[in-house]
Amino acid sequence: MHEMGITRNIVSIVAEAAKSQKVRRVKLEIGKLSAVMPEALMFCFDVVSKGTVLEGATLEIVEVAGKAICRDCGANVELHQIVTACTCGSRDLKRISGEELNIKEMELEAA
Repeated sequence: MHEMGITRNIVSIVAEAAKSQKVRRVKLEIGKLSAVMPEALMFCFDVVSKGTVLEGATLEIVEVAGKAICRDCGANVELHQIVTACTCGSRDLKRISGEELNIKEMELEAA
């Protein structure tokens, strides 16, 4: 399960940015095409954050839809899987969202 390694990295990055302050909430953006399972990440977060400034923090995950632009006809295409065809039949698509994994926000306890 690669989500465990990803979660370790997220906890490490947020803990470093928090500079020893207690973290109350972390907000992530995860693309639906990123091959990261939000449920698994949530489970791992509780385990990995124990004993850190993130222990007890809420993990908020916003899933980002996959979108692309067809290079042949210019249409906007919604992607439900990596390999998709445009309604014009072209598979020459420029992906513009859906593969991201971003730490968007963190909320710290008041001093």
